[in-house]
Amino acid sequence: MKFFVDTAEIDAIAELNDLGMADGVTTNPSLIMKSGRDILEVTKEIADLIDGPVSAEVVATEAEAMIAEGRKLAKIADNITIKVPLTWDGLKACKVLSTEGHMVNVTLCFSVNQALLAAKAGASFISPFIGRLDDINLDGMELIADIRQVYDNFGFETEILAASIRSVNHIADCARIGADVITAPPDVIKAMVHHPLTDKGLAAFMADWKKTGQKIL
Repeated sequence: MKFFVDTAEIDAIAELNDLGMADGVTTNPSLIMKSGRDILEVTKEIADLIDGPVSAEVVATEAEAMIAEGRKLAKIADNITIKVPLTWDGLKACKVLSTEGHMVNVTLCFSVNQALLAAKAGASFISPFIGRLDDINLDGMELIADIRQVYDNFGFETEILAASIRSVNHIADCARIGADVITAPPDVIKAMVHHPLTDKGLAAFMADWKKTGQKIL
């Protein structure tokens, strides 16, 4: 399973990339705002840093304007993935941009029907939002499983990019179900390393080592 980093913060991306933990990056208007950077400038910096797909989102709501914005964003670098919303106009833009050879990430997916439409429109990635479904007492992970089954039934090549990841459990569950990609904030990815028994075991080892009075260096 591929890990995408959901941020526009360069230092956080670089740290994970150095460890081989960043297969790509996703951004959105909110993350660009949080970074305080110009969208074209920061997206170019990220795309130069990361070998994998870098999602840059359009902000227009009508198809023709989305297509124009998508074409401009695609010129930033060869690894740019144009991110469009899962609306009828977004699907129109997806079809045109994907036909032109651009990677397209269709975002804000909340149903299997939406995921089917995105795949038919040629999406490279579909982004179901797990956490936002959980917030309204629906099972976000069930949606991932349902999309996985439907895509496998018909051989769609669109990759399932699980988004709105809120916890390390979300990541483990996505891996078990078979999501192709997860995108998560840097802190959530880094939190995967923690386990209380690891901490307890290390503390015991260090206490015993101290008693030996030895040094390695």
